[in-house]
Amino acid sequence: MQSTDYTPLILSLKVAGISTVFVFIAGAFFAHLFARKQFFGKSIVESLFLLPLVLPPTVVGFGLLILFGKKGWIGSWLLEWFDFQVVFTWIGAVIASIVVSFPLMYQSASAAFQNLDVRLENAARTMGASEWKVFRTVTFPLAWPGLLAGLVLSFARGLGEFGATLMLAGYIPGKTDTIPMAIYFAVESGHMEKATFWVVIIVALGFSTIMWLNWWSRRNMQRYRNEQL
Repeated sequence: MQSTDYTPLILSLKVAGISTVFVFIAGAFFAHLFARKQFFGKSIVESLFLLPLVLPPTVVGFGLLILFGKKGWIGSWLLEWFDFQVVFTWIGAVIASIVVSFPLMYQSASAAFQNLDVRLENAARTMGASEWKVFRTVTFPLAWPGLLAGLVLSFARGLGEFGATLMLAGYIPGKTDTIPMAIYFAVESGHMEKATFWVVIIVALGFSTIMWLNWWSRRNMQRYRNEQL
């Protein structure tokens, strides 16, 4: 390959990074809220949160088109009031990434908050700590390992998202061509060398991400065991 355009790499990191920020905040918020609250229809809402995990990405993308397309419920409103469309833009890729990676963040955060020792939070409250201080100094630090796992997995999922992104953002070189898109269309056009290059890049990114998470988890577990001795 004579020269390489690194736009897919830059765009993929941009999309995955932005979507992960939104997913981390929303996932942690709803997981913490649902771990402490019981209400009618909670299981239905949680099922909706996790639905993208079991649906084909093209179905998720179709649903996003219904919402954000030019004639969609949200898309038509954005077009009318702000003269802005989500379809065929990198923002569409971000939205698709948020939707498909949110369940991973929510599951990890939910498990982290549900496994907390509530007595530690109550002890902080009896000492006069406000709810925000309890969350900031007790709940969040104790739940951090689970939250970090969700964050890393959400980033990796956003980095590799293809189906929903193709449906909503399409493939526009220089604008919406993330690495998975670049691989697919390189194979379609017979550019196997280019496809192989991007496959190596995304495999290396995914592998190093999971390796780091495993190393960090083992180090944390070892530190916890040493503290118990």
